[in-house]
Amino acid sequence: MNAIPPENYAQSWADDTRTPIPLVGDEREILTAALDWHRATFELKCAGVPAERLSERGVPPSGLSLHGLLRHLAGTERWWFRQQFAREDVPHLYYSDDRPDQDFEDLDGDVGEAFAVWRAECAHARAIVAAAPSLDATGVQLATGRPISLRRILVHMLAEYARHNGHADLLRERVDGATGF
Repeated sequence: MNAIPPENYAQSWADDTRTPIPLVGDEREILTAALDWHRATFELKCAGVPAERLSERGVPPSGLSLHGLLRHLAGTERWWFRQQFAREDVPHLYYSDDRPDQDFEDLDGDVGEAFAVWRAECAHARAIVAAAPSLDATGVQLATGRPISLRRILVHMLAEYARHNGHADLLRERVDGATGF
C-alpha cells in the first residue's frame, strides 16, 4: 500500500473556508446557504490540483473528471436557473442534442476559463434567486412545459451538488491521495 504524503492528508476542520450553513433561518436562507456550501465544497475538492490533472479520468471505466464535473455543474446552473426558471434565451453550455455529453467528453480548453464560466453561472443564479419574490415563484420545466417552483429547483441543485461532490471525492483521491471536505 502506498503511503500518502503528509501534505495530502485530510484537511482539518480548522482549514475549512466554507461559510457554515446556518442552524436557524427561513427556508430561503437555509436552502441558498446549503447550496453555496456545496458549491464551495466542490471548489475545495479541486483546489491545489494542477490544471492538467483536473481533466484526468481517474476511475475507469467512468469518463468522469473534475474538469468534466466543473463544466457539467456550470451547464446545470445555467439550465435550471437561467433557462428554466428565469426563462432567459441563452444557449446551452457544453450540450447539444447530437452530443449531449460533451461537458464530460470534450475537455479541450482552459480550465481557468471553465472555472470562470462556472463562477459566473453561480453568481447569475444567486442573483436570480435573490430577485425572486418567493420560493413559490415558478419557471417552466422545459421538458414537460409544466411549472416548476424555485423551491423545487433549489432542492434539485442541492441533490446535484451532493451527488457530484461524492464523485469529486473519489476523483481527487485518485489524483493525489487528498481527502477531506
